[in-house]
Amino acid sequence: MRNHIFTICSVALISSACGGEPVLEGSAAGEELSSQKQAAYAGVNGDYCLESPYNCKLQVSGGNRVPTNDPADDNWGLVSGVPIRDGNGTIVGTNTRTSSAFNYGQTRTFAGELHAFAVSTSNSSAGWLPISAILGRTSFEQKVGHVSALGSGLAKMGCYEVRNSHDTTLEMKKVVYDSTATHERAGDYLPLVRANGQRSVNLIFNVPGMALGGPAVDHFPAGTKFQRLDVPTDSGAPSIDIPLWVEDSAGRYRVQSGTMKFIYGYVIAATTTKRNGWMAYDTLQVSSGCP
Repeated sequence: MRNHIFTICSVALISSACGGEPVLEGSAAGEELSSQKQAAYAGVNGDYCLESPYNCKLQVSGGNRVPTNDPADDNWGLVSGVPIRDGNGTIVGTNTRTSSAFNYGQTRTFAGELHAFAVSTSNSSAGWLPISAILGRTSFEQKVGHVSALGSGLAKMGCYEVRNSHDTTLEMKKVVYDSTATHERAGDYLPLVRANGQRSVNLIFNVPGMALGGPAVDHFPAGTKFQRLDVPTDSGAPSIDIPLWVEDSAGRYRVQSGTMKFIYGYVIAATTTKRNGWMAYDTLQVSSGCP
């Protein structure tokens, strides 16, 4: 891969930069964050990476979504009434939505049919939908691309599993400084209860809060085994920490309230497919029996 070098203003601080620092508010925090410069570089999982060669954008140019013909709208029209599947291929509900955005590069085959990864479904979660249900299928297939996170050669660390609970005090904190978005919250990376009454969580391609997007690439239920890998990072730790933000007196998310740790590893789906990516440490508990 070519050695792409970019300079950005990062809104995330790695653990070594966060530990022991005073909490800043308002413009002081903004000035501190804007001074955090990082050089992006080509890595294992892409050509635009920050903090780790495994923490990369899905695409160097372009967003995280499969683009439609309308630059102002990421949503593709859908035929409703089709099954929603999780990363094991298990049907977790019936999709009644008439449109959804899809994350770039993510296709898998379930029950002999090609599926794409929808950002939102009527299960109140991400999930896999059959490409045959997408209006404009031919155009979609030309644009969806293919990107998979890698992990070959990384040493195994601990075995974990997805919790059947979550810390509600974390859920509504933001992962992006001064966020005004509906999401961009810690709960997007926790095992929340979905419309089917079951807990499930996103496996993500990169860590949020770093202007990379934190896009989900798969979705798995509570109890799923996650094999942690010894991922290299710029800080030397086998993980990446980002600050979390709560509202200040003006109602803006500019007061730091703790951090969130992300670790790298893989899930072996029930289909035997290996899916590499990042998960929040708060999503997991120590386990055994990882494949």
